[in-house]
Amino acid sequence: MSTKATVLNIAIDIVTMPEAVARLEQFIAGKNPHMIATANAEMVILAQEDQELAAILNQCALVVPDGAGVVWAARHQGYTMPERVAGYDLSQNLLAHAARQGYRVFLFGSRPDIVEKAKKVAVERYPGLGIVGIRDGFFTPQDEPEIIEAIKTAKPDILLAALGVPRQEKWLAKNLSSLNVPVCMGVGGTFDVMAGTVKRAPAWMQRCGLEWLFRLIRQPQRIIRMIALPRFALKVMFDKKC
Repeated sequence: MSTKATVLNIAIDIVTMPEAVARLEQFIAGKNPHMIATANAEMVILAQEDQELAAILNQCALVVPDGAGVVWAARHQGYTMPERVAGYDLSQNLLAHAARQGYRVFLFGSRPDIVEKAKKVAVERYPGLGIVGIRDGFFTPQDEPEIIEAIKTAKPDILLAALGVPRQEKWLAKNLSSLNVPVCMGVGGTFDVMAGTVKRAPAWMQRCGLEWLFRLIRQPQRIIRMIALPRFALKVMFDKKC
């Protein structure tokens, strides 16, 4: 069991990338359903106003520090947070392990063309990877029983859900026991990056915690979402209960 840091009342696991992957493999071996979240500053700020999301995050089996802001906040409070565990990188590490270990994977979310391309890229990148099903993220509540049944029938060990925050977290939490998948993880825009429709920041910008700036330059329309970053920093610095 890893130690946790509390950032604005959200518990974040203090883990390295190898430790996070090892935890996920333990979940797969144990067969019981687990929910994993990748928490960045934007998600933590959203959870301040969305109590349902906050409760879900604090009940997750693993919440990794996906974002330089969360790592900074934990360290600012005196926690020894070793590194950022980016959700995209965690998903790719998990897919690589799945290919080697024979884990079954289901990709759920994003546009139909993007999830198809993400599947194609994944099986090329990770030879031997068993993707047992895909489903796009466009559906109505009436479609949900069919989606749940399709996932259950495929019997994946890993379900990657790219529905966006907080929709993916709420959907996974609501259906976790019905799905009965050992590793259920919300992955946001991961399929877009895999499909090549969205580029990641250069490695040096990631190391310097400037991935947010790269995204803003590439997608100026994100400026409204980026307002969460200074709000997050101010709350961490001035909220003594964080």
